[in-house]
Amino acid sequence: MKYAGTDSPASTGGVEAPFAPPGHDGRTRRGVARLLLEQGPVTAAAVAEVLGLSPTAVRRHIDALVADGEATSRDAPRTGQRGRGRPAKLFLLTESGRARFGHAYDDLAVAALRFLAEQGGEEAVRAFAERRMTALVDRHRAAIVSLPSPVERAKALASALSREGYAASTRNVGAGEQLCQHHCPVAHVAAEFPQLCETETATFADLIGSHVQRLATIARGDAVCTTHIPNTAKTPDGGEPA
Repeated sequence: MKYAGTDSPASTGGVEAPFAPPGHDGRTRRGVARLLLEQGPVTAAAVAEVLGLSPTAVRRHIDALVADGEATSRDAPRTGQRGRGRPAKLFLLTESGRARFGHAYDDLAVAALRFLAEQGGEEAVRAFAERRMTALVDRHRAAIVSLPSPVERAKALASALSREGYAASTRNVGAGEQLCQHHCPVAHVAAEFPQLCETETATFADLIGSHVQRLATIARGDAVCTTHIPNTAKTPDGGEPA
């Protein structure tokens, strides 16, 4: 779906992140930043198509985000025959850019978990992480586990995570489904306390009813948190379906 407009979209999907400058350009830049967050790494042409803008207008906003240290680029992998010219550029937000979407309490959270670890050890931190995930997913659990296949449960989980601020999506990779979280509100904290990521992965496996494998995390410096979900699920007795 494209946003209406030529150089500034009529809507940016409810984006509230305070990217400057204000006015039409500010709203457009927020829309560009949101697309880099949710779909990055992504080309400027792809962002332009989604927002209904010209590639030139989008590049202007991306260049400004790069200049401010809020976005960065990498070369797109080549596919097929090697052509002439420079490879296409893919753009994504930096940690500084992501911070505008919800890292206001990182320092307080890290300090609190350090204190918890000092007082109760690693098991106390893990118990906190488990309680946090329980609170996060319990209101979505019944709707997710009622679905019959791992793929359907993965898609429902992605929708639930998006409602919780994780900008999640799924994609089919042949042997299974990949759950991609384009934003992690606790990435800075999880970088110091990996129990948060470990507990999250275990919770996903429980909801999907299958072994899952965490392939990448924003907390470790990756662009997206990626979890592989195979096309098999456990039956109620713990075995594999016939």
